[in-house]
Amino acid sequence: MKNQHSILKSIWRTNLKTIYFNFKYLPWQQAIRFPFWISSNTYLRKTKGTITINAPLSNGMISIGYGDIGIFDNKKSRSIWDVAGKVVFEGAAEIGHGSKISVGASGELFLGDKFALTAESTIIAYKKIVFGNNCLLSWDILLMDTDLHSIKNADAEILNPDAEIIIGNSVWIGCRSLILKGAVIPDGSVIAANSFVNKKLSGPNQLFGKQPLSSIAQNIFWQQ
Repeated sequence: MKNQHSILKSIWRTNLKTIYFNFKYLPWQQAIRFPFWISSNTYLRKTKGTITINAPLSNGMISIGYGDIGIFDNKKSRSIWDVAGKVVFEGAAEIGHGSKISVGASGELFLGDKFALTAESTIIAYKKIVFGNNCLLSWDILLMDTDLHSIKNADAEILNPDAEIIIGNSVWIGCRSLILKGAVIPDGSVIAANSFVNKKLSGPNQLFGKQPLSSIAQNIFWQQ
């Protein structure tokens, strides 16, 4: 009885979107621990597909729609969850206010442990996007592994197929960067603000910037 009372008390303190999200995606034994905390400002546009957490569960280890970035109004900034495919969390994650997650029915999104998406950024996965551990994404970033619309030649062959995005461990992506299909970012990389990445970058622990994108510093290390 005491355990049931504790569970009911926990539910009472939790907003309805958090309750719905946990029990929608997780088995009872996992959902009752409320590993997901969903802000009341979050728009749960589509809650299909599957979620897997490959880590020990703890209350609120994954948050969506929270944060306080001074240049945005976190009370009016609405996050969007639009998922029909597969999402895998390898540990703790923070998806900041105003950020959008869209995963198509055939799409896969893998978020490494200690993943942090600051605010007002967007991830669109229709094929596969993979983040390693300890990744930090600033605000106003767009990542897309698809063009959303096909371009075909006279033989009806698709000229712009979707392509995976692979991001290594301990990667920091600066604000207003655009990461498109085919991008591969090595471990320890820093992507300068307002960068455009649509290719495989080589060599770990480098600062990439300028246009066209190139390495501007080597053997770097950054603190999260």
